[in-house]
Amino acid sequence: MTLHVSEIVIDCADHGAVVEFWAAAMAYTRQDVNDQYVALVPSGPPEPGRPSLLFQKVPEAKVVKNRVHLDLRAEVMADEVARLTGLGATAVVERSLGRLRWTVMTDPEGNEFCVSSG
Repeated sequence: MTLHVSEIVIDCADHGAVVEFWAAAMAYTRQDVNDQYVALVPSGPPEPGRPSLLFQKVPEAKVVKNRVHLDLRAEVMADEVARLTGLGATAVVERSLGRLRWTVMTDPEGNEFCVSSG
């Protein structure tokens, strides 16, 4: 198969807070593309599981739950949830399914993502 994820596109009303949050959260480097797009790319050499994030400025506000979201895995979920909250995220709810536990969070513009331990 020849398909691979080149980047993940996230809509936003304003690049400011949401791009700053994700750059700090993922330790990515900002690359301005144009007025509509800002890219965040992994610092250093490419690594599997670390695709670029592309933030697309859109005129409409986020209204409902995302149809696609990022699942992020951390060594210690509680530590990462605390770090991300300090950067501007909001912890929404902690969930579990058998031994799997994760925290549903939102970025500064309300885009959902999950953090689990692993």
